[in-house]
Amino acid sequence: MLEHIPKDFINFILVLVFSLLIGLEQRRRHFKDKRGSLYGTDRTHVFIGLLGFVLYLIAPNNLFLFAGGGLAIVLFLSIFYWKKIENRDQYGITSMIVVLITYSLTPLIYLKPLWLTVSLVTVVLVFTELKQFLWKLSSRFDENEFITLAKFLLISGIILPMLPHKVIDAYVPVSPFDIWLAVVIISAISYASYLIQKFLFPNKGILITGILGGSYSSTATTVVLARRSKTEGANMLQITSATMMATAVMFIRLLVLTFIFNTALAYKLTVPFVSLSLLSVLLSWLILKFGKRQKAMDFKQIKIKNPLEFKTALLFAVLFVVFALLTKVVMQHYGNKGLDILSFVVGVTDITPFLLGLFTGKYGLPIVVLSQATLIAATSNNLIKLIYALFLGSRELRKPLIIGFSVIIAASVIFIVV
Repeated sequence: MLEHIPKDFINFILVLVFSLLIGLEQRRRHFKDKRGSLYGTDRTHVFIGLLGFVLYLIAPNNLFLFAGGGLAIVLFLSIFYWKKIENRDQYGITSMIVVLITYSLTPLIYLKPLWLTVSLVTVVLVFTELKQFLWKLSSRFDENEFITLAKFLLISGIILPMLPHKVIDAYVPVSPFDIWLAVVIISAISYASYLIQKFLFPNKGILITGILGGSYSSTATTVVLARRSKTEGANMLQITSATMMATAVMFIRLLVLTFIFNTALAYKLTVPFVSLSLLSVLLSWLILKFGKRQKAMDFKQIKIKNPLEFKTALLFAVLFVVFALLTKVVMQHYGNKGLDILSFVVGVTDITPFLLGLFTGKYGLPIVVLSQATLIAATSNNLIKLIYALFLGSRELRKPLIIGFSVIIAASVIFIVV
């Protein structure tokens, strides 16, 4: 049916609709402003959009008329802006920029795919409504935020592309690019958790603390929560539930890393890790649902330090190389059983560098062996987290934590054996 409608007529309707939408949004956004403080609203934007349509259609191959119309609008806008400053002492130019965007709709519709025009109009409508939100968001930035962002761009956009892809050595079967890529991926996850905590959930309770902390470091989160249990008025059920949630997020984080670096292994680990994550969430919910009712406690988020410190990145890179070398030596002298023992021993430390070495290293190991080593390391890490919590936490915390972690560890052992 649409093929029988002239293209110019369809584009005319599109220009009319898009111009009207932008104009209506401008009227709604500035409904309470004094008369004369805007360079037109709904009707003005429609006429400006139609002017652009007419001048473009008259000479589509020669844009002198369209450019002349644009210059005339710029002249009127300049006069208006000058008077606006003179009479009202207002310097904002957002509404005038929106006018120029409205005028430019016609060539965009004719020359580019429709989705691009729709995207542009959507961005205009959304961002003009986000003024207050952006003001509040920018107020949370401090002087270090853009330095932190610059560091991330440095390690990901400058250092990473410069590194060679050649394997370092037979005993370290990974390239400098692989090592630094692992640093970039871990830094990106930590940075995302940092931004979410700071700007979206600056102080939203203990359960959110567990979730965000698990995306950063479930071990550190468990330690902080256990220590918090010794404070007066601490809610043991909430702390245990948040600890279980941190563990649930840990399984998902490891699965995401596996998909990034070793897709075949990721498919093998999907069922175990997703099952263990869901089991942890279920335990978290059951602890809150059927435990003794306690007064809810206030809890500030774990203060994550700058996740893009170069010392941290370099330490991670060094650990990555050390574990890669250690894995190669163990595999040569002790085989698969030695790798299983190493995976269990590594669980007492940060397992991420070790696991990423397994995911990216060219060891020639079967997927089954890699999968078992990964599950053993995660299980060992959960065991050490339980030990940390029992040692650092209050006595009332011990029973629910032992029950929760015992169920997770037992389920993990089943996946390892099966």
